[in-house]
Amino acid sequence: MGSNIDLDSLSEATSGAIGALVSTTVLYPLDTCKTKYQAEVRVQGHQRYRNLSDVLWEAISTNQVLSLYQGLGIKNLQSFISQFIYFYEYSYFKRLYLEWSGNKSIGTRANLIVAAAAGACTVIVTQPLDTVSSKLQTSNFGKSKGLWKTISESNWSGAFDGLGISLLLTSNPSIQYTVFDQLKRRLLKGQQTGSFTNSSPEALSAFSAFVLGAVSKSIATCLTYPAIRCKVTIQAADPDDDGTEEPHQLKEPKTISGAIVAIWKREGLLGFFKGLQAQILKTVLSSALLLMIKEKITKTTWVLMLALSKYLLLKQSRLKKA
Repeated sequence: MGSNIDLDSLSEATSGAIGALVSTTVLYPLDTCKTKYQAEVRVQGHQRYRNLSDVLWEAISTNQVLSLYQGLGIKNLQSFISQFIYFYEYSYFKRLYLEWSGNKSIGTRANLIVAAAAGACTVIVTQPLDTVSSKLQTSNFGKSKGLWKTISESNWSGAFDGLGISLLLTSNPSIQYTVFDQLKRRLLKGQQTGSFTNSSPEALSAFSAFVLGAVSKSIATCLTYPAIRCKVTIQAADPDDDGTEEPHQLKEPKTISGAIVAIWKREGLLGFFKGLQAQILKTVLSSALLLMIKEKITKTTWVLMLALSKYLLLKQSRLKKA
C-alpha cells in the first residue's frame, strides 16, 4: 500500500511540475506585463502604466522586447519545484487521510485543510526563489541585475519578503484545487451514470480539464486578489533602482501593513483590485493549461514510473542473487 501511495504521489508531482514548466514558459511575457502593472503604486496622481498594454508598448518602443523574458529561468525553476512539492504533498496527504478515515472520497473541508497544509510547506521552501523572481520581473526593462547579483545583494530576511502573505495565499490553490476536484468528481460521476459500463474514465478530456481549471482558478483569484496585489508590491524591485547604487546599501524592510497603507492612501479601495483582469487572464490561462497537461500525462507518467520501479527491483534482486 505504501509503495502504491508513493508511486501515485510521485507521478502526480512529476506531471504537475511538467505542466507548470510548460505553462510558465508559454505565458511568461504576459506574466511580466501583469506583474509590472500590479507592482506600480500611484504617486501624487502620476501613473506610469494606465493599463496592461502600456507595459508591452514600453518594451516595444524601447527595443527591449526580450526583457519581457527577464527572470524566466528562475521563474521556471521556482514553478517546477513548487508545483512538484505541492502536488506530491497534496496527493500524499490526501491518500493518508483516506487511509486513516476509511472513506472512499475526501470532503470539501478536509480537502481544504490538506491543500492548505501542502501549500504552506511549499511556500516555506520556495519563498526565496519567488522573491528573486518578482524582483527580476519588476526591474526596469534592460536594467535587470541578473540572478546572482540580485541574490548577493539580498540579505537572509529580504529573501523571505512577503512570507506571511504568501502563507495566507495558500488558500488560493487550496480553493482552486478543491473546486477543481469537486467539479471533476461530479463530471466523471455524470459520465459514469450515463454510460452502460460500471467503469468511469480515469482522466478528463483536454477540453474539460481546461474549462474546469479556468473556472476553479477564477473563483480562487477573485477571493484572494487584494492579498495578491499586496504581495507583488512587497516583493517588487524599487522603481528607482537602476543597478547603480551601492550593493550593500541597507533598505527599509517592506511589510504587509506598509503595503496596505500605501495602496489605501494613494489609490483607495479600488487600488486593491488594480490589475484583477490581468491577473485572472494570466492565472486562468496558466492554471487551465497546467491542469490540462497534467491530466493528460499523469497516466503515462504513472506507467513509466511503475515500469522503472519494477526494473530497479528486478535489477536489485539479480544483484543479490549474484
